[in-house]
Amino acid sequence: MIEVTDVVKQFGGFRAVDGATLRIKTGSITGLVGPNGAGKTTLFNVIAGALPPTSGRVRMDNEDITGLAPHVLFHKGLLRTFQIAHEFSSMTCRENLMMVPGHQSGETLWNAWFGRARIEQEEATLLKKADEVLEFLTISHLKDEKAGNLSGGQKKLLELGRTMMVDAKIVFLDEVGAGVNRTLLNTIGDAILRLNKERGYTFCMIEHDMDFIGRLCDPVIVMAEGRVLAEGTIDDIKANEQVIEAYLGTGLKNKAANA
Repeated sequence: MIEVTDVVKQFGGFRAVDGATLRIKTGSITGLVGPNGAGKTTLFNVIAGALPPTSGRVRMDNEDITGLAPHVLFHKGLLRTFQIAHEFSSMTCRENLMMVPGHQSGETLWNAWFGRARIEQEEATLLKKADEVLEFLTISHLKDEKAGNLSGGQKKLLELGRTMMVDAKIVFLDEVGAGVNRTLLNTIGDAILRLNKERGYTFCMIEHDMDFIGRLCDPVIVMAEGRVLAEGTIDDIKANEQVIEAYLGTGLKNKAANA
């Protein structure tokens, strides 16, 4: 699905991403882990078009997408979420979801004047889909709640729901578990697994919760100092001496050995 080749992103004299090369297989849930400052979010931003790479290439389904703008990638089915949820706080959960699909008839002044019937039909279809998404995510009871009133975990679920309003091929999740209680984190994990298995979504996720990564992800890719350090199953990663030294910490070494 995604092939990243020798990507470098430089800010002045600092290389946040320093020759990263990796592949994300279609239908996988790939974990991307590493210490703070490893370049994970910067790499996400390069892949998703928020930042142009200094050098290197990004391909999606064998198409060169290097440097394409986020809205162009959105229409190709590449979406991302953020560590801090980006909801429309004064709108309801249902309205947040209905806002997602592009090229809606109501966006043009002509249709607003003369195409009311078409707009109403589209809105009815979107409302039905939004309600189905909220039901899938087990937050249908919040459909009329202002998004700004949601908890951190509920906002993460809503962001995941926004990816379901369009035909997403691959979704990049940036610390979906950050600030989320364990119960809601399990709900989010269940939703990701169902989207992967039932709807064929491909995911790549940055996460620091190794238990969460271990439950969802295969393979797991480790970054350190802007480069890919290791790749494998969660057990491979926990047993990798380089990873233990660079990221997981010597305190986990004994834990991994006793697991």
